[in-house]
Amino acid sequence: MLQPLASRSTLCAALAALALAAACSDGGEAGGRATRATAAAASAPGDASLAQDFERLERAARAKPALYEQQLRARAARLPAGSAAQLDALALRGLLAAYARDRPLCDQIAEQLRQWPAGALRADAVVAAANVSAEYLVTQGDLREARRLLTAVDPQQLGAAGPAYRWRHHYQLAAVTSDIGELDAALTESHSALRLAEQIGRPWRVAVTLSDLAFTTLRADTPARARQIVAQALAEALKDPDPMTLNQVHTMRGIVHADDADQSITLQATLDALEEATRAGADAVRATGLANFADYYLQHAQPARALELAGQALPLARATGNIGAESIARSNIGLAKIAMGRVAEGRTDVQAGIALLERQGALAYASGSWNELAGYLEKAGDLAGAFGAYREHRRVGEQVLRDETRKLLLEAQERQDAEQRARDIELLNRDNALKAEQVHQHNLALMLWAALGGCVATSLGLLYQAFRRVRRTNEALAHSNASLKRQSETDPLTGLANRRHFQAAIKSLSGPGGLTASVFLVDVDHFKRINDSFGHSAGDAVLVEIARRLREAVRDDDLIVRWGGEEFLIVARTREGLFAPQLAQRLLDLIGGRPVAHAGRDIPVTASVGFVSLPVPPHGLRLSWERAIDLVDTVLYLAKGHGRNKAYGVERIDAADAIAAAQLTARLEAAWSEGRVGLLALSGPGVATAPSASAVPSLDGGPRPANA
Repeated sequence: MLQPLASRSTLCAALAALALAAACSDGGEAGGRATRATAAAASAPGDASLAQDFERLERAARAKPALYEQQLRARAARLPAGSAAQLDALALRGLLAAYARDRPLCDQIAEQLRQWPAGALRADAVVAAANVSAEYLVTQGDLREARRLLTAVDPQQLGAAGPAYRWRHHYQLAAVTSDIGELDAALTESHSALRLAEQIGRPWRVAVTLSDLAFTTLRADTPARARQIVAQALAEALKDPDPMTLNQVHTMRGIVHADDADQSITLQATLDALEEATRAGADAVRATGLANFADYYLQHAQPARALELAGQALPLARATGNIGAESIARSNIGLAKIAMGRVAEGRTDVQAGIALLERQGALAYASGSWNELAGYLEKAGDLAGAFGAYREHRRVGEQVLRDETRKLLLEAQERQDAEQRARDIELLNRDNALKAEQVHQHNLALMLWAALGGCVATSLGLLYQAFRRVRRTNEALAHSNASLKRQSETDPLTGLANRRHFQAAIKSLSGPGGLTASVFLVDVDHFKRINDSFGHSAGDAVLVEIARRLREAVRDDDLIVRWGGEEFLIVARTREGLFAPQLAQRLLDLIGGRPVAHAGRDIPVTASVGFVSLPVPPHGLRLSWERAIDLVDTVLYLAKGHGRNKAYGVERIDAADAIAAAQLTARLEAAWSEGRVGLLALSGPGVATAPSASAVPSLDGGPRPANA
């Protein structure tokens, strides 16, 4: 398991882990003023370095927060009461106390900030109080309550606060919402923070904001864009370098390049991040770096080295109270043990690491960890454990995101183009309205001349030409609007429909009682391995070819949707002579029957499929499209858990209504064993012992009747 610094909000990307006195004399002017308070303080006699001191402390905060808070407390005691400088010092002390997990001091400072008297600095104090309290909650793993506090800030007060206070707020909220899994909100907050960082003009603020934006972009399944953003972050960090900022940027470089075919960038970036953390004396950060380094060796099939590094990280994480690093270390220790054949012991360690994440509320990380555990267990031959882990991955993923995350996988990529298209449509509409008004005025003039000159025929001719011109303009506009609409509803890579089109098209297939169609969910097997082994361009080529083969398998009026990443959804209209099992077998054969050729190499490809035909026997069960997709998603995980390159379908379900069906879906394997659900299993090409259409393999590998 790989993840960035355990808590990345507000000051997490800051620099130079030196004591305040050393920082003040160690190399160059910080330059600029982060807040209105520091500017005021710098003008005070004998206190010209205060602004630089505050900024250096903010950048170095995570290295030794307790020590820096004590130093800042002594310095702040000499500041004028009620001054802007005192407010800045108090806000910074609160964040340092939060990083040090000093709850009494955090609560005391937050209350002082909330009680700050009315006046020009009141908005700064209110925003700072929320940031301090939220940051402490983040260190304790209570991400949802932290988000609640941040979003509860009055928008008017937030808008009235100084740029640095607003930057901290948006940056912190972006990190929290990203870790919770609300990627759309996280991207919005990150862009707000980036605009403020650029406005403030300090390279380190821009660098750490870009670093977090790269991570959220990677989570939204746009790795190429994430790599571009992290390169920008490094360029900004090098404009004014120091250990803690470089540590965060190098850590993020390692993460976003982790899936590259050439792993040299990830290896060097991880080494650089560890070196910067050591320079800063930041043990908690070093614990995270060691745990991430262990992940690198796991990815390169060196479990013994991974176990050694994760074993070094674990005591360091516990000593510094770094819960995030502890969870990474525990998970990577477990994965290394599984890879070394110690399956039961390793599974227990990974589950302990995941439990830490779930207690923190970091469910996005937990979902990914369950998926990673499933892959390792499957490779180790523990199919029952793998299926259970896949089921937990699905459960946690649904709890966090459900439809939102899948939708974002495509919508995040399309948002910029869609906004541009909307602007184009608006301009066309305005142009059309202007032309219509011009024609109207011209018509009036023509009518006047016709009345005066008696040239009725001529006037009518001119009017006719004018109206023809308007009609042609309207037709061109309608054609342009239709073209833009088609583009906004098409996946740019595969040319298939996207979710926006699906939302509109599915209504024609759904009646008052529910959906009448066959639904298939297709997932390309081991797609990450294809990217790792052949490169991302090869992965794109595979997706394009899979889309072509899917079109070949179905009829023109069937709906094919790129559902997200390597998943595709097919909704086939019910018609005489078309049976879902036949189509499912055709899908397996077309996808896995021959490799995909790319750059002179053959890439072997298979897929797992879940399917159902509605209404479902024996009670003629009708389901909404949402519940139908949930059902095929569940049987898809059965196909994945039973070795992949298979299609699993629901033949019958002993449920009279959607609620009963949902209850059986939640415990599908048990319901199948009880005979309340009938399943059909099909195997793709190349499977040595393909089960018959009337049998489903059990988790221990033996066949068992589908209706057992």
